[in-house]
Amino acid sequence: MTRTRTVERSRLVPHTIDGTTHLVLDRYKVDVPQPPRDWDRVVLTGVTAAAAMIGVASVLWSTASIGSLLDLVVPLTAAAYAAALVFDLVWLSCMALEWLARYDQERAALPRRAGYMALGIAMGAVGAHGWISGEFAIGCVAATVSGLAKVMWTVVLRHHAKPLDSHTQQWVDAERAKAGGRLAMVSVRRELTRAEQAVAAERAAISGASGEAPENDPESPEGKEEAPDEQQQPPATGPMTIADAVRMALSCGISDPEKVLRYVRQVADANAKEESVLRTLRMERKAA
Repeated sequence: MTRTRTVERSRLVPHTIDGTTHLVLDRYKVDVPQPPRDWDRVVLTGVTAAAAMIGVASVLWSTASIGSLLDLVVPLTAAAYAAALVFDLVWLSCMALEWLARYDQERAALPRRAGYMALGIAMGAVGAHGWISGEFAIGCVAATVSGLAKVMWTVVLRHHAKPLDSHTQQWVDAERAKAGGRLAMVSVRRELTRAEQAVAAERAAISGASGEAPENDPESPEGKEEAPDEQQQPPATGPMTIADAVRMALSCGISDPEKVLRYVRQVADANAKEESVLRTLRMERKAA
C-alpha cells in the first residue's frame, strides 16, 4: 500500500456576488504519495553523528590526560588544560579544512597531512603521560582513543568527498583564479586611488605654501588662455565609483560641475546622471 501525506494547496476560483465576479483564493487539501524513506541518508547521518560524538569524547579524554601531564610543571592548572586542548583542536581543525576542500583533492592533501602530524603529536603526549605515571601500557591504550577518532572521521570524510574529474577540476581552478583576480584588483584599485589622492594633496599643499598656482591648473587663468583644450585631467585609475571619481576630481583642483561631470563619465560611468554627480559633489564639498 502506497503511503500518502496530506498537503494544503491553493488556487484562484471565480466568485460572483450581485453580478460582479472576482478571482478569490480557494484553499484545499490533497493526498500525495509519500516518497520512501532514504535509509542510505539516515545511516550516513547516524554515522556522522556518531563520529561527532567520538570526536568530542576524544577531545575530553586527551585534554584530561595531557592536561594532567602539563600540570606537573605548570603552576596554573587552568593554563595546563587550556594548552592540552590545543593538541586535539589542531587536528580537528585540519579535518574541518579537509572537509571544505572535499571537492578538490589537491587542496585537501595539505590539511590531511597536517592533521596526521598533529594527531601523532597528541597521541605521543597521551602515551608520555601514561609512561610518566608508571602505566605505559595504559598510556598506549589511551593514546589509541585519538587515533580511533581520527580514523573514524577520515572514513566519514572520504565517504562525503566528491572528487572532480580532471577537466572539471581545471575549469573550477580557472574560475576560482578569475574570481580571485577580481577580488585582488578591488584592493589594488583602492590602494592606487589612495596613492593618487595623496599625490594630488601633496602637490596642492606645496603649491599653496609657495603661493603659486599649480602647473597646468584647470582653474588657473593662464592655463585657460594657453591651452583651454589640453587642461590637465586627474589620472584615470581604472573602474571606480561615482563618489571616488568626484573625490579624485576635487583633490586635483577641479571644482567646475561640468568638468567634474565630464571626468566622472570618463573614468566611472559613461551614463552617470548629472543630478547624481552634482548631489555627490555637494556632499563632498560639505564634508571637506
